[in-house]
Amino acid sequence: MGPAGRLTSLDAFRGFTIAAMVLVNNPGDWSELYPQLAHAKWHGWTFTDLIFPFFLFIGGVSMALSLGRLAAAGANKPQLLAKLAKRAALIFLIGFLLNLIPNFNFASVRIPGVLQRIAMCTLLAAPIVVWFGWRAQLAWIVGLYAAYSVLMLTVPVPGIGAGVLEPGQDFGAWLDRMVLDGHMWVQSKTWDPEGMLSTIPAVASQLLGVLAGRWLLSRQARTDQTVWMVFAGLLMVWLGVIFDAILMPINKSLWTPSYSLLAAGWATLIFAAFYWLLDVNPHAAVREAAARWTKPFVIYGMNALFIFALSGLVAKMFGFIKFAQPDGSTLSLGKSLYAPIKALPIAPVNTSLLYALLFNAAMFAIAWFMWRKKWFVKV
Repeated sequence: MGPAGRLTSLDAFRGFTIAAMVLVNNPGDWSELYPQLAHAKWHGWTFTDLIFPFFLFIGGVSMALSLGRLAAAGANKPQLLAKLAKRAALIFLIGFLLNLIPNFNFASVRIPGVLQRIAMCTLLAAPIVVWFGWRAQLAWIVGLYAAYSVLMLTVPVPGIGAGVLEPGQDFGAWLDRMVLDGHMWVQSKTWDPEGMLSTIPAVASQLLGVLAGRWLLSRQARTDQTVWMVFAGLLMVWLGVIFDAILMPINKSLWTPSYSLLAAGWATLIFAAFYWLLDVNPHAAVREAAARWTKPFVIYGMNALFIFALSGLVAKMFGFIKFAQPDGSTLSLGKSLYAPIKALPIAPVNTSLLYALLFNAAMFAIAWFMWRKKWFVKV
């Protein structure tokens, strides 16, 4: 355990996820990527596709360790929910403002987004965490998957039909167009990867993290907790693969139940590894060695939301700030910074990765400085 009873392994996993997010979101050249550092084009998955649900899983674990524990101890539940609602509103607002920057065009600003989905999942999961036990929470997860599957597979889309899961043709995309037309993901305009309907199984992803957090609060020996988390992780990965074959394909943009289970399974397995190394292992020398090499992740994880927002803002500014060139064209600040790296005598895919690593190093330097100063931004 870390300071003030913090779970060191959870901070390390959160920091690992932030580092991965910064890496995949900031390549030097989007056309030069290793396959695992790019999203799957539609069905299927890569390492990059796991990062977002990792955030929701971590948020669920945190909710169980804080909100769930307070509720079980007799804290005022409406007050707990009001506090979570304010936090969710602030996270949503930060995400919305990032979408507004740099043009501040309210007429076409994208309303959904990563932080917006995190906020909505927090808001929707909170009452389930406060008012229900683990069995009911498991039933909620099953119910959310079932409701989403029924809507996606049986409700006909005008002019297309029911159960079509191609880009822009599914029921969720149709619903987004009805409600959010003109305010969706600019790359597609006809569907949004953080749309309204797919938030339903995303809430289930967060609740799976809640169950993991509740398990950590149980009286089971920590070694047994780790073993059962590994078992649960493998089971969810297996169920994800099975549902991919018999229900709906693994697909991040649709956040299908198969995708949600697969990602939660991997999150559980990776978290179990951090938990064993940093909080459970009986050998002090091993724990100390693990603490040293995971320290950068812990530092990242202590200011996760701030780094998330800052990295997105900096990336936007790198694209927005432009310099005039002798031939009359303009070159963005990001391209200017990438130019000397791109000129290195190595493969383009490696120069693109090197730029992402350097960007990550710059973000870590800020996180490290804040950690040294004990500046922790909380919402």
